Amino acid sequence: MLAQRDAAGIWVITGSHALRERIAATAMGLRQAGIGRGDRVAIMSPNRVDWIVANLAILHAGGVVVPLYATQAFDQVRHILTDSEARLLFVDTATVCDALRSNGISLPPSIAFDSGAGDGLAALEAAGRDAAAREPEALASIAAQTRADDLAVLIYTSGTTGQPKGVMLTHGNIASNALDAFAVIEEIMRPGDAVLSILPYAHIYESTNVLGYFLRRSLVYVNTNLDGLLEDLRSVQPVMVLAVPRIFERVIVAVVAKAKKAGGVQARIVPWALAAGREYMRAKVAGKAIGAGLVLNYRLAYALALRRLRPALGLQQLKFFASGSAPLHPDTTLTFLGFGVPIVEGYGLTECSPVVTTNSPRNPRVGTVGPAIRNVEVKLAEDGELLVRGPGVMKGYHRDREATERAITDGWLHTGDIATIRDDGCVRIVDRKNELFKTSGGKYIAPGRIESALLRSIYFNQVMVFGSGRPHPAALVSPNWTSVRGELRLTPALAPAELAMRSDVIELLQREARLHTSDLAPFERIRTIGILPRDLTIEAGELSPTQKVRRRVVERLYAGLIDAVMPAVA
Repeated sequence: MLAQRDAAGIWVITGSHALRERIAATAMGLRQAGIGRGDRVAIMSPNRVDWIVANLAILHAGGVVVPLYATQAFDQVRHILTDSEARLLFVDTATVCDALRSNGISLPPSIAFDSGAGDGLAALEAAGRDAAAREPEALASIAAQTRADDLAVLIYTSGTTGQPKGVMLTHGNIASNALDAFAVIEEIMRPGDAVLSILPYAHIYESTNVLGYFLRRSLVYVNTNLDGLLEDLRSVQPVMVLAVPRIFERVIVAVVAKAKKAGGVQARIVPWALAAGREYMRAKVAGKAIGAGLVLNYRLAYALALRRLRPALGLQQLKFFASGSAPLHPDTTLTFLGFGVPIVEGYGLTECSPVVTTNSPRNPRVGTVGPAIRNVEVKLAEDGELLVRGPGVMKGYHRDREATERAITDGWLHTGDIATIRDDGCVRIVDRKNELFKTSGGKYIAPGRIESALLRSIYFNQVMVFGSGRPHPAALVSPNWTSVRGELRLTPALAPAELAMRSDVIELLQREARLHTSDLAPFERIRTIGILPRDLTIEAGELSPTQKVRRRVVERLYAGLIDAVMPAVA
């Protein structure tokens, strides 16, 4: 079952029978519109129930889904629609098509979810129902022709460099991944359990998750606006939420910022309590002897502050959070554990449909992304690159045989990630292979490791570590100006450009960078930072649609700032 808020903010539930009927009607409508087996149909819309209906209807009709992010850059939209040869485009509103055309993008026929006219989803469904009444066996015949190795999804990697590549995923790839990944929680999730779906469906992670939710017969609440996440958590009280590290980091930032804004005793107790809970859990997870002082601190912290956080965040019923898509700093995991909320980390990539490894909520290994899921194998290449083999590995890259042959050797996918594998089979990701750099002192640096350490600070919103050929790593930072202003009691009238020039602001941010990298190796610690004039954005090409920093773009755009922060060695 699916649920979504209506215009009045009330949750409206679509039951299993109604959902199947909508999918079947839309699939027949697509057939009436001329969509046949193997035809590409694109979807460009924020999350909503209609997205799921359209996605499953395209597959049901024998078509191939081409997902696009609602925030996708125009040049990438043009490339994806052209390269995929999309014959139809689903959008949320007709204004999306107007914006695309005004930017010179040639579009296939489009169907708007919100349109009540003949080009709307409702009209397509109605036409499909009429057709189904005339040909009741048509869809069953189409389904019978579908094979496991038929292309199901042509999804374009977000790409931190260059144009995105089309990843070809089959019905067998996606079905096997949903079955094997969700087998880990088979005895934990019960039919009817509420889950909150918050990640974009244009990402294979959440698209496959939805299939896993259906396998577990969950009641899926669809979050349509991340700004309303806290309200949705309190309303739904889910038993499971799958998210990305930045969401967890922002929760901690919001908790601390709220306490500091309240001032007085609360401003001191909450940050102290979070730290006390984290240190207690660090010792507990490591299996170390826990001293009486640490126990006393934790009990006091729990009584004064930590016990209130679960109900305040709407997590009373939560069994676990799951994190993927990017590295999660162990401190974040331990901080959540301190107030009774487990986060289990996993790893995957689009080319694997996507899940490769995951921790079990029953036995999470903090600091790792867990062992390989059922039916998947992992091993390391000689240079430490993680290789994956299994039923979820893609068919290949669309129209790029050379890239496919480079990526897959004897059935083993080269992930591009440097990793280690422990004796118990648990994987630890070090960083992207092509993002490691060497300082002038000859030390190899994994920037992702340093960036996740910096993002523990409530004063940093975005960070990018650089330092190739330089004496030591440094960072470009986009500050959380609300927290900075609150800490230094600065007037809101001061613009970020003015704030970035103030000595007290620079001193605060430098101190935070040194503090949050002090537990790293000496050659990894950040000593100097550059303050970005604004947040990095997708529109400027500085972020991928999944919010990953496009390093080469940022290095080119801010070359002057980088050289001012840390001159290159001649």
